[in-house]
Amino acid sequence: MQNVLKVLFIAFLTFAFGEQAHAESVLQERIVDTVPKKSADTTKKKERKPQAIAARRSAIIPGWGQIYNKKYWKLPIVYGALAIPVITFTYNKKWYDKTREAYTIRVTKDTAKYDEIDEQLKPLSTGSLKMYRDEFRQNMDFSVLAFILLWGLQVADAAVDAHLKGFNVTDDLSMKVKPWISPGTKTNGVSLVFNFRDGKTRTVLPSY
Repeated sequence: MQNVLKVLFIAFLTFAFGEQAHAESVLQERIVDTVPKKSADTTKKKERKPQAIAARRSAIIPGWGQIYNKKYWKLPIVYGALAIPVITFTYNKKWYDKTREAYTIRVTKDTAKYDEIDEQLKPLSTGSLKMYRDEFRQNMDFSVLAFILLWGLQVADAAVDAHLKGFNVTDDLSMKVKPWISPGTKTNGVSLVFNFRDGKTRTVLPSY
């Protein structure tokens, strides 16, 4: 009787530990399943497109995108183009300040400051001073708009250059016509051989 009880007790322990191990295994699997798996797309660092890099750099500093594209010869063009609205803005700002001051003195009839009017503006009437003041102010606004436009154009230029760098425009991108002999019918013909950007050659054979 005691032997039977021992056997039953050992069997009970074996079953209990087996069930506990199975339960722990199932629990572990559930825990693993509940943890969100990172896809390969999220774990891998996304590569930035060259055109995005070039555009962002040019947006920060003019010409930086052209340097990234190794188009160094475009730098004088970029800075030369941007210098034009800067020069025109500076010139119009200078004369805007002078005409505004002269117009204010004329309107307020402050004779004490009459000598502060620029010599070139003294012969002008009050109406002419107002007209020139407004014109210089308008030219300043146009200069700012031109500067912004040219800045955007050099950003677009850098992005387009970077995008076109991915295309093969060499002589290898071509189509060649070569003679071809059918091994089955022993007939002559021509084949078209295309060389693509990936370096692979594809041949188009004639059909009979």
